[in-house]
Amino acid sequence: MLDFRLYCVTDRKHTAGRPLVDVIHAALDGGVRAVQLREKDLEGGELSHLAAQLRTLTERYQARLLINERLDVALAVDADGVHLGHTSFPVATARRLLGPEKLIGVSTHSLAEITDAAGADFLVFGPVYFTPSKAAYGDPQGLERLREAVAHSAVPIFAIGGITTERISQVRDAGAYGVAMISALSAAADPAHAAREIMLQLSAHIVPRN
Repeated sequence: MLDFRLYCVTDRKHTAGRPLVDVIHAALDGGVRAVQLREKDLEGGELSHLAAQLRTLTERYQARLLINERLDVALAVDADGVHLGHTSFPVATARRLLGPEKLIGVSTHSLAEITDAAGADFLVFGPVYFTPSKAAYGDPQGLERLREAVAHSAVPIFAIGGITTERISQVRDAGAYGVAMISALSAAADPAHAAREIMLQLSAHIVPRN
């Protein structure tokens, strides 16, 4: 069983001018226990340096750190796992390289992609609602497709895309195990307060796995 329901996805370009490390520190202070480092435009050296900083922080808070797609960086900083896109490494390849103890998450946008992600520890499904950061992945999936995804998946699903504090009850009622959030945390005026509010909403809407 996963030990987190709020999955913080980084975007250093949407931190209101604040250093990403400071924003993540605040989010961890507010209760975030899983962070995905997703800065696709950074070169290996810069990404590794940032990953090492976040590894130090997440260890201090006993939180999970996953690296988006870069297995080499994940191994270099002893991250807790990786997060894969549906067109990146096959899950089986990542598992062979990382070993059985590491977490593997996969982004999905359809039932077929959920099937292809067999062997992952958890999935992220969306975008559920419209959001500019996920516009490239097509129209919003909506709550009914989220329900279908949950029913189709053998592992926990995190909803992503336009998730706000007010919408948490909707995605939880649709069966989502948790939520993955970018701007709701990184762009918040007070990321620690935002994290606390999100965690309160998540704890208030616990639904059993089917």
